Amino acid sequence: MRSARFLLLSAAATLLLIDTRAEAAGTVQLELFGDGSLGSNMLYQQWGRVLSQAGIRNVRIRTRRTTDKLEVSVRGTDANPIYLVTGLIRSENELVLPSGRYRRTDMGKLKRWLDDLAKLGPTDRREPKAAFGLTASQFEELLNNASRPVGFSTRGMSRSAAVDRLGGQLKSPLQFDPGTRQALGNDKIAEDLGTLSSGTALAYILRPMGLCMVPRRLGARPSYRVMKAKKDLEIWPVGWEPDKPARDVLPALYGFHNINIQNIPASRAIEAFGKLLKVPVLLDHNAMARHGIDPAKTMVNHPGSRTTYSLGLKKVLFQAGLKFEVREDEAGQAFLWITTVKPV
Repeated sequence: MRSARFLLLSAAATLLLIDTRAEAAGTVQLELFGDGSLGSNMLYQQWGRVLSQAGIRNVRIRTRRTTDKLEVSVRGTDANPIYLVTGLIRSENELVLPSGRYRRTDMGKLKRWLDDLAKLGPTDRREPKAAFGLTASQFEELLNNASRPVGFSTRGMSRSAAVDRLGGQLKSPLQFDPGTRQALGNDKIAEDLGTLSSGTALAYILRPMGLCMVPRRLGARPSYRVMKAKKDLEIWPVGWEPDKPARDVLPALYGFHNINIQNIPASRAIEAFGKLLKVPVLLDHNAMARHGIDPAKTMVNHPGSRTTYSLGLKKVLFQAGLKFEVREDEAGQAFLWITTVKPV
């Protein structure tokens, strides 16, 4: 635990808490001024102890000046910035800072705000946030990483072997929560994901085992973390919703063709549509298992007629309680996502 040194300058009614600089993007200095009508050295010492016990360092407490205002000013250099936070001691139980009001019971919240300020700088200087709580550049780094093609056949591979190989190809670290690597086991992958991008493939491989991939910050760098999936967790998806209409993403879906399907398993029909459209087809095994749907055991039909692949596939899938979505992997390649009509 860090030690702090207290120096009381009674003539100037000033209290200094001095500590070594923490490792961060910048140094935060907290300068608090007291209202003269409240003030005494005793009050300043009380607040000094409260802040020190909360682990808040680099604090200076003094009497108020006419020029004082609540602000965060930036000093130092670009390489070593110093963020000077000026705040008011409003009473023995309340501080007022640029970020809001804090009671003695809010010191944990205040420390988190100061820590974020040290790491990220003032709000008006921070890079905009993107998905997963990352900055735009961090998310872009992970997205570019995940765009790398798988480049090998995954059919028949164990999930653990495929995940390890894909993780080794990523430039950003792929980390595992305790027990998640073991949860992959020796279960085999039925599909060849070789033409897809690494991010979509990893998300797809993990999903049937109740696992997911979640972007995280690892110091200054972003990373991927494998963890157990749970409700309301923002996870790396199996493909992304296209920015453009499906007609523009996969035009072949909307050309007219003669379709005639007579009493075959839905799985065979799905495979045939994938080959005709020349796109990968991924099945939402989790949703199908939840609703007791087995495409290999559900027979489907489509009377001979001239229609689009989109309408034909929609009719065939509906007979099995399924539907399709057009998605894109991180490299912008279209694929079909087959899931259940009923939500999971």
